[in-house]
Amino acid sequence: MNSPHPSPSSAQSSATARQMPDTLVIIFFVALAAALLTFVVPIGSFSTQDAHYVIDGVEKTRSVIDPTSFQYALNEAGEPKLDPISLFKGNGEIGFFNFAFEGMVSGSKWGSAIGVIMFMLVIGGSFGVVMATGTIDNGILRLIDKTQGNEKLFIPVIFSLFSLGGAVFGMGEEAIAFAIIICPLMIRLGYDSICTVMVTYVATQIGFASSWMNPFSVAIAQGIAGVPVLSGAGVRSIMWLGFTLIGIGFTMRYASKIQRNPSASFSYQTDQFFRDNQQGNVKDSRFNLGDILVLLTIVATIAWVIWGVIAHAWFIPEIASQFFTMGIIVGIIGVVFKLNEMDMNKVAVSFKQGAGTMLEPAVLVGCASGILLLLGGAGATEPSVLNTILHSAGNVIGQLPTALSAWFMLLFQSVFNFFVTSGSGQAALTMPLMAPLADIVGVTRQVAVLAFQLGDGFTNVLVPTSASLMATLGVCRVDWGNWIKFIWRFMLGLFVISSIIVVLAHYLGFS
Repeated sequence: MNSPHPSPSSAQSSATARQMPDTLVIIFFVALAAALLTFVVPIGSFSTQDAHYVIDGVEKTRSVIDPTSFQYALNEAGEPKLDPISLFKGNGEIGFFNFAFEGMVSGSKWGSAIGVIMFMLVIGGSFGVVMATGTIDNGILRLIDKTQGNEKLFIPVIFSLFSLGGAVFGMGEEAIAFAIIICPLMIRLGYDSICTVMVTYVATQIGFASSWMNPFSVAIAQGIAGVPVLSGAGVRSIMWLGFTLIGIGFTMRYASKIQRNPSASFSYQTDQFFRDNQQGNVKDSRFNLGDILVLLTIVATIAWVIWGVIAHAWFIPEIASQFFTMGIIVGIIGVVFKLNEMDMNKVAVSFKQGAGTMLEPAVLVGCASGILLLLGGAGATEPSVLNTILHSAGNVIGQLPTALSAWFMLLFQSVFNFFVTSGSGQAALTMPLMAPLADIVGVTRQVAVLAFQLGDGFTNVLVPTSASLMATLGVCRVDWGNWIKFIWRFMLGLFVISSIIVVLAHYLGFS
């Protein structure tokens, strides 16, 4: 009688056949496609102008494009000019075979890519010291022991808090640090590292996309579009609650499935690292004054960072500095209390090893940033393929029926986010174009802002050009290919619901 179950060898070969290409392979071919676009799409540029808007009673100014100023760069014959990418260029210019290096060193310490890469290395190193003390593992054992029977509350509570963080102060990069701590907890509870990504980074982006007050997204977009800043908060609050509940439901359904059958996890193989590093049971675990001080240091650092982000608009340099300080203090506590027999050399080694875990996602972040450079960068005043794409999309939207125009704005913002993942950066590039287009086609500017925030926010959980996503996947050891196999259904559902909301908002005259 034949067994109804496939043999291990056949199952293994079937899994190999279905294996997704490595993330770096995917990025390489996307970069190749971007390079080929430069051979067929002419380059163009916009002029910029200052947009003034008020947030919390303070007038702010942001440089944005002038939507009527687009011009093609012209060749000697007076025709739109192509600027095909060469195979290699020196003197700091971009060529196809140096897109990876140029991508890694692009940006500044306040943003992608070099700032994000250094942020990841410092965060990884600091939490490498924390993990080396053993405090997190021992604390997780005791937490699980104290909350037996209530484990399922972890997912809705953590998801809600992170979604609220994304909605209130644009939480995103901060999720990386939390994921390092939460991932071992999720594995202990019988879940997987994908659940960790869902309750941390994905939750922040659901809050980010549906926020009623996010200062880095909806507030800037409304200010640029000439819509009263933070108007429509009631509708958006209901939207935030609905999307957060959808995210919780999807995550809990998947988590229950993994608890019943761990091998069904999309990250089952890579989660073996966390299973191998689990300690024994609560009876054997250590938890003394040193461990309490380590936990208090972590909590105080996180609270301090949240306060700094809200009160003083701290960004990557400031946040990284606070976590580096945390790593030093935890290292001193570990040495004084001999946590896991720590000494100064072990603190240094742990920092280097923790930073080392970030090297793979850091490389991916840099290479993904290089794709934008191949298209000419995100500078509105510099002739580029990306500016031409932006101008052409605006022309297409202007020719569509009203409701379809509103939906196409959502679609365009979702696709454009692949190239410009910064919420404020995308707002500065697209909203000056979308707002007057909305007037022309009969869509309210509030709906145009709604299309922007939903399109910009949700696709952050999908695109490999998102530094925060790749870093969170990296610390959880989830391959981007496996992540896509897991998340595509959820993303499709979010897009369908977002489409319904945008079209319905248009018909109801949301303004």
